[in-house]
Amino acid sequence: MATSGKVIRCRAAVAWAAGKPLSVEEVEVAPPKAQEVRVKIVASGICRTDDHVLGGYFPNIEFPVIPGHEGAGIVESVGEGVTSVKPGDKVIPLCLPQCGECCFCLNPDSNYCIKSHFSESQNLMPDKTSRFTCKGKQIHHFLWTSTFAEYTVMPEYAVAKIDAAAPLDKVCLLGCGFPTGYGAAINTAKVKPGSTCAVFGLGGVGLSVVMGCKAAGASRIIAIDINKDKFAKAKELGATDCVNPKDFTKPIHEVLMEMTGLGVDYSFEAIGHKDTLVRDLLAHHRCLCVMVGELASGSVVSFDPMLLLCGRTWRGSVLGGWKTRDSIPKLVSSYLEKKLNPDLLITHTLPIAEVNKGFELLRAGKSIRSVLLF
Repeated sequence: MATSGKVIRCRAAVAWAAGKPLSVEEVEVAPPKAQEVRVKIVASGICRTDDHVLGGYFPNIEFPVIPGHEGAGIVESVGEGVTSVKPGDKVIPLCLPQCGECCFCLNPDSNYCIKSHFSESQNLMPDKTSRFTCKGKQIHHFLWTSTFAEYTVMPEYAVAKIDAAAPLDKVCLLGCGFPTGYGAAINTAKVKPGSTCAVFGLGGVGLSVVMGCKAAGASRIIAIDINKDKFAKAKELGATDCVNPKDFTKPIHEVLMEMTGLGVDYSFEAIGHKDTLVRDLLAHHRCLCVMVGELASGSVVSFDPMLLLCGRTWRGSVLGGWKTRDSIPKLVSSYLEKKLNPDLLITHTLPIAEVNKGFELLRAGKSIRSVLLF
């Protein structure tokens, strides 16, 4: 392309400091270096994790920063040595990389990667420099994706080529929210047909868990949230029961016990609250509990270890257990074949200039997924 090898000036939503609204600015995006890819972002979902970044929940995130990690776009240019994608390819940036070389990537039972943000900082590119500047200042990356920028740069192992027929304003949700929830049910829990499931939290991830439980053949799916406005969507996606903890004076785990007898077979915490995690664990006598929501850094959870000794299992699930570079293109293909329908999660579509409105809708519980368009 004509812009290859040149600095690109474009729009981006910059978080200058924690606790402040995003500011849509003109930023400069440097060309990709060796083994890097520069992508023109077409669409990006707003995920609760992005809101946590703005709130300063993650002390390892450095400001100023360009958030965003649930995007889709088109490769603009590639650095030396890149072979898996080329200019013009449609791609999804990966907030969980797949380097293909570490012991985790080589383990067929793991989708973790040593290059992920859990193991190393992604505030800068792997060479410890940034590709973003604004008003003469260095701007930090977020998860190497920064999809709230019209152009962004990431390592080759943090981008997946997808089918050219994919609508980018829809499949952007396959970058985080949908595969995280859907995979937690399908891959991590391996929900069995005829089973009973409880889902704590009905945001985009929790509703994707509901969809995964339904796809796996669960006979009863109990959706739990303090926002009753989400119940209609939950039932549309497969929930058989909806429960608002505010409607009861007793703890929610006791309510679930009364509803089911001995408790549910699988439960999923898709909120990211430590208190809800413990309630999740109490919701059954012998069951698999899956932690899907991401807690604030430094959170400590206390529980009686006898709960595990009695047969409960507690597992974590990062991005639904999918090996991202291998699996995200397959999920896109399944979407095109109408086997998946994450479109049902999209409640608002907004221009990037209205990014703060998208976060207001999220915080007010009035949206499931808002998609930003450039």
